[in-house]
Amino acid sequence: AAGVDYIQLREKDLGGRELELLGREALQIIRNEGSSRLLINHRTDVALAVGADGVHLAGTDIAASDVRALAATGGRTESFIVAASCHSAEEVRLADAHGADFAVLAPIFEKVSSARDGIGLDELRRAAQKERRPDLRVEAGDTRRSFPVFALGGVDVERAPLCATAGAAGIAGIRLIQQCFDLTALVRSVRSL
Repeated sequence: AAGVDYIQLREKDLGGRELELLGREALQIIRNEGSSRLLINHRTDVALAVGADGVHLAGTDIAASDVRALAATGGRTESFIVAASCHSAEEVRLADAHGADFAVLAPIFEKVSSARDGIGLDELRRAAQKERRPDLRVEAGDTRRSFPVFALGGVDVERAPLCATAGAAGIAGIRLIQQCFDLTALVRSVRSL
């Protein structure tokens, strides 16, 4: 209801059946409360089974092009969203080439849980190149001129404008959302960048 575009259901410890039940419940709440789209983390089979809006792929998952083929067998060609986790500009280009709808690039800044250094704003700039040559994938029917890259990892309210300036199409957050007291105000603030 606060205006978040995508909600990623990321429950790595649940088995397939439990994840499916949680996904169905989450999807019902989302449909009743707002216009967010639900992405199931890692599990294309569960995303298709529950009727989720799409899947969020990890770097070790199957390629976005393979997910597109699976979605097509279930009649979900146009509406099924495929997002990809990436850790470099090169991985972003591969996700784009394989037909992902957008990438989440991380960690831009530090990753607190592992004390891992961030890849930085320069890497975000390289990954988020705003313009592509117009003929890259026209033969396949894709006429997009840019590939959205969302920034994740140590992004807070103060750092979000830096990510927007570097070319991020949006901000993804875990800690940012958990520490937020007014999600509607946060979404408004990020959208104004």
